[in-house]
Amino acid sequence: MAQTAGMPEPRPDGRRESPEERSDRNWVELLQELRVMQTGVQILTGFLLILPFQPRFQDLDAFQRNVYLVDLLACILTTGLLVAPVAIHRALFRRHLKQSIVTVGDRMTRGALVLLAVALSCTALLVFDVVLDRTAGLVVGTACAVLLLGLWAVLPAVIRHRH
Repeated sequence: MAQTAGMPEPRPDGRRESPEERSDRNWVELLQELRVMQTGVQILTGFLLILPFQPRFQDLDAFQRNVYLVDLLACILTTGLLVAPVAIHRALFRRHLKQSIVTVGDRMTRGALVLLAVALSCTALLVFDVVLDRTAGLVVGTACAVLLLGLWAVLPAVIRHRH
């Protein structure tokens, strides 16, 4: 196929973009994904941060407090991983390292998804344990973990395998 004047050869996906343009597009897409995740994680983190200051928090047993602490830590680490790509971009701005920034940001976002699944599963476990009982908490928390693993890891792998 003849190259159009000034345009890169199309890639297998049909896009005509330079490596720099691809990195810019990937960065914009990553930022959009981070925006979607950050809001929910920050709301959950804020909610968890106020729980110890509620009167009923003292009624939690040792298991429930441990689940709470794991949940809070998972939320804080998730928030850190979701904000880190932006901080890295700021630190490396105008250094012509966009492809590296996008790659690191992608890896951090993947790690954040794992931690977010842990946080959401722990939240479900804790709430059902407090409201119903330990068995319900463990069943619902495990079901949430399995569902999120299926939606966020298995389903994309199946789609990738099919195409």
